[in-house]
Amino acid sequence: MNNANNARVYKMSFAGVYPHYIQKAEKKGRTKEEVDTVICWLTGYDLKTLQHQIDSKTNIETFFAEAPQLNPNVSKITGVICGYRVEEIEDPLMQKVRYLDKLIDELAKGKTMDKILRK
Repeated sequence: MNNANNARVYKMSFAGVYPHYIQKAEKKGRTKEEVDTVICWLTGYDLKTLQHQIDSKTNIETFFAEAPQLNPNVSKITGVICGYRVEEIEDPLMQKVRYLDKLIDELAKGKTMDKILRK
């Protein structure tokens, strides 16, 4: 992955990407609430602070920089997303972005919440 691409992703508004996560999940019979649960689990935001980030049109870089705490079980998220093994991505911010993509993907594929949340 090249740095110009990464920089473009980081400047995207989280509020712009968020509806796509919901749409992807809902197409497969999952809910916005489940998407929010996954995002909050990963980032440590609660529903109120997550909504604030969306309303503020925070970019992805700031969204992750301001995240209260990355879940300690994040290392249990493994596998391939967009052709990259998430556990091997060297850029820490891109890795967080791909962790979220991977979790949303698992949600859309019908995995149970317990599995997605690495319980």
